Amino acid sequence: MLKTILSVSGKPGLYKMISQGKNLLIIESLKDKKRIPAYANDKTIALETVEIYTNDDRVPLYQVLNSIKEKENLKQIPLDISKATPDELRAYMSEVLPEFDRERVYPTDIKRLMNWYNLLVEAGITEFSPEENAEEQQEKDESEGEDEVKKPKEEGKKEVKPKQKAATTKTTAYQKTTTPSKQQPATGKMRQRTKQK
Repeated sequence: MLKTILSVSGKPGLYKMISQGKNLLIIESLKDKKRIPAYANDKTIALETVEIYTNDDRVPLYQVLNSIKEKENLKQIPLDISKATPDELRAYMSEVLPEFDRERVYPTDIKRLMNWYNLLVEAGITEFSPEENAEEQQEKDESEGEDEVKKPKEEGKKEVKPKQKAATTKTTAYQKTTTPSKQQPATGKMRQRTKQK
């Protein structure tokens, strides 16, 4: 879900990508639902790509958001973020990500993270894991159900097979558009058709 949620430099809040043109995006504010264009020179970041520094490595943002979601039971963070002291912010962060890097993750970063969480929950967005992880979990749940199908007791009976899962189509939010100069030349048949027209 975070693939289509964007942070735009110089603009407050978070935005949902509605459509993509050649040199711009149409985005919608999660706060007031107003749609505005974001041009190629605007610095936009998809939340799916954001990572938080830890002592050993980095952790994807969705994992931290899921930790906050579990801590707050799908509710907004009760702390007054704008008035919170750096020590209060670090204390909260250590509860949801104990191993976060205290030197590279600043209080302003923690504030931004907490504000993002509150905006997402307020907008009704509570599924933070990438689509791939959600599909894997769904497949795991379905395979567990398949294991429960009883095998025939007698050899003469036919085995009960579980229903096949319907094929799902996956769409990506950021499909690159190819310019005419980069398109591959048409095949011979296509050339003939264009000449006849």
